[in-house]
Amino acid sequence: MALPPRWRPRVSRCAAAIRLFALLTFPSALLACRFYYWCGCALEYIKHHADNRQPDMIHCHDWQSAPVAWLDHGSAKTAFTIHNLNYGADLIGQAMAATDVATTVSPTYREEISGNPAVAPHYTKFFGIRNGIDPDIWDPAEDALLPRGYTADDVIEGKAAAKAELRKRMKLSNADVPVVGVVTRLTHQKGIHLIKHAAWRSLERGAQFVLLGSAPDPKVQAEFQELSNQLAEQYPDRARLWFAYDEPLSHLIYAGCDIFLVPSVFEPCGLTQMIAMRYGTIPVVRKTGGLNDTVFDVDHDEERAKAGGMEVNGFSFEGMDEGGMDYALNRALSRFFGERDWWNMLAKRVMQMDWSWNSPALDYLELYYRALKK
Repeated sequence: MALPPRWRPRVSRCAAAIRLFALLTFPSALLACRFYYWCGCALEYIKHHADNRQPDMIHCHDWQSAPVAWLDHGSAKTAFTIHNLNYGADLIGQAMAATDVATTVSPTYREEISGNPAVAPHYTKFFGIRNGIDPDIWDPAEDALLPRGYTADDVIEGKAAAKAELRKRMKLSNADVPVVGVVTRLTHQKGIHLIKHAAWRSLERGAQFVLLGSAPDPKVQAEFQELSNQLAEQYPDRARLWFAYDEPLSHLIYAGCDIFLVPSVFEPCGLTQMIAMRYGTIPVVRKTGGLNDTVFDVDHDEERAKAGGMEVNGFSFEGMDEGGMDYALNRALSRFFGERDWWNMLAKRVMQMDWSWNSPALDYLELYYRALKK
């Protein structure tokens, strides 16, 4: 959208100052310049909007929009959200100091990063609010990407149809065994060493294994391509790794799998475990960040779940070693093979859980009111 002529001198002056500041202060200056420029333009637009409407709150996210918290934003209050402290900690620290209130995307991740120098001095205005998923996009009852829709009432039939289609797409054999699935970026954060181990372990236990994802690092991509070749040789009709971004296939994996793995080294919130449960697929996760706040182990977390008004809904493990992964995955596979009625009841239960934005949105409204009262 073209800027009105009267705004162009203001934006140009603001952009020039921002570019100079970025080049002098931020290590990744060329990249940062674009975001400083964008932040300045956005604030100029707000201040000189044709209808002269000024916002009560401006909510900015991560280092890319951190400058909004300290640049001139008029009389508006600011909220700042950390989605991943692994990037841009210096700018995040400046935003934390300047903002009126701050959040991150799960209560557990808030505690995990509370000692970081960018966060610690501002802990009293820092809150953890879980992310949500869009229940209209991730709705197995109305999902046109599935062979048939289903709800918690007919989860067995619905998932059976999705599993049959998934096996057809991935050229897997039809057998009465669980399908273990992964949908992820193949990066260190996502626990790639545990994903590799889980692939072999699942197959050793008689299950099938599917993965959808790709690696930005060519070396990691090559490692997974080699893994794919090895699995194809040893288990030609029981394992398939698909290296691409393929949203239609992701819907089919969420619905067609029985077990969904998220063994992240760290995970500020995570959405895939919530999406999987929406489709009646049982998560196996590492206890970190938002995974800890959304998955409650069926054998160990009943009291913790009740304290949060929840029910047990999956399997989890601590540590980052293969033994921990085995502990959770083996329990899940044993329950599927040995307690099918119990498993089907669990699938129905997880489908009925609410992972939408309904509750988190109310938490954000309360936080905005807190900021406006300051």
